[in-house]
Amino acid sequence: MDTFEMWFYRHVAQTSPESIALPISHAEGIYLYGMKGERWIDFVSGICVNNLGHKVPEIQAAIHAQVDRYLHPMVYGEAIMEPQAAYAHLLSEVLGEGFDATYFVGSGAEAVEGALKVAKKFTGRSEIISFENSYHGHTHGALSVTGNQQMKVGYGPLLPGVSFIRFNHLADLASITHKTAAVIVEPIQGAGGVVMPEPGFLPALKARCEETGTLLILDEIQTGFGRTGSLFAFQHLGFRPDILLLAKALGGGMPLGAFITRKEVMQVITKNPVLGHITTFGGHAVSCAAGLALLKKMVVEDIVASIPAIEGILKSRLVHPQILTLRGTGLFYSVLFRDYAFAEAVRKETYRRGLITIGFLNNDFGLRINPPLTITATEMHAACDLLLESIEAVSEAQT
Repeated sequence: MDTFEMWFYRHVAQTSPESIALPISHAEGIYLYGMKGERWIDFVSGICVNNLGHKVPEIQAAIHAQVDRYLHPMVYGEAIMEPQAAYAHLLSEVLGEGFDATYFVGSGAEAVEGALKVAKKFTGRSEIISFENSYHGHTHGALSVTGNQQMKVGYGPLLPGVSFIRFNHLADLASITHKTAAVIVEPIQGAGGVVMPEPGFLPALKARCEETGTLLILDEIQTGFGRTGSLFAFQHLGFRPDILLLAKALGGGMPLGAFITRKEVMQVITKNPVLGHITTFGGHAVSCAAGLALLKKMVVEDIVASIPAIEGILKSRLVHPQILTLRGTGLFYSVLFRDYAFAEAVRKETYRRGLITIGFLNNDFGLRINPPLTITATEMHAACDLLLESIEAVSEAQT
């Protein structure tokens, strides 16, 4: 066993009894490279983080330039940093009306925590509603609104006043009342196995929130930055949320999260008490420089315009008797199999053949398909070949 691998298992805190343990040497484009010359197609983009792939020249240049200027001059909100201010401005421009106040944090879970606090303070209410099968993070507040009870075993009591309703069930929207501070929802349930909203459900949810004076928090931590075929998923849903959550791709590969709303809502954290929400490293200059470069490139080059053609290849190629369901939109997909054992065997086989796939937290029967949005037609065909070959190999081994 190599020294670094030994140190990984001995000194780095583990999250499960068996990690993928990829021995990464470097990465470029859609590929990850191993210490011994291995090469894998990254079919999950670091879980929707590397939406433009790895070692993007514009992002690399922005990071290098910022590192030469300064790293961390002061805690969040106390220093005017050019990349942070410029990124907040560009986000406001591309998101449009109602998103003129961005609070940068370090991760998606932190964005959830901040949004929950702001919603309670602004409305003066304490009740939060979330959805069964949802995922919003693992910190105490974020875990409280995550709709997977198994993840909460041993960590209670969690946040009080949280209840859950069913995704795509219109009748359940009656649970939202004038006591509800906020409803938090994903436009597509990512960890649930890419569960799509039924037509009209999310607009009806927004209408109910408006009727009761409830803030709608939209968790676009996975779906943002082109993943669903539009720059942000809400842009083709027919409504605007009150608070938008971003992370993952937001930092262009660097750690960064944000909750974004209108100034009227965000200002509640500035008084009674002052410093109502603070963070040391939120909106780190290097992370903001990287994220700003990513968003500029996406807008200038209209990255999302190429997604339908690549999605078409994906949908036409991934047909196999063992694939029970292929669902998603843009380049945010899942393949679902008959059971966990088959899905896990396929995952391990893809790894051996040079393709990185991974399962879902709330769905044991599926694998993610979230390649970089810059994947070419040739590369997509190659990735589909590897996945289909893996499925066939597992099918033959189990018969």
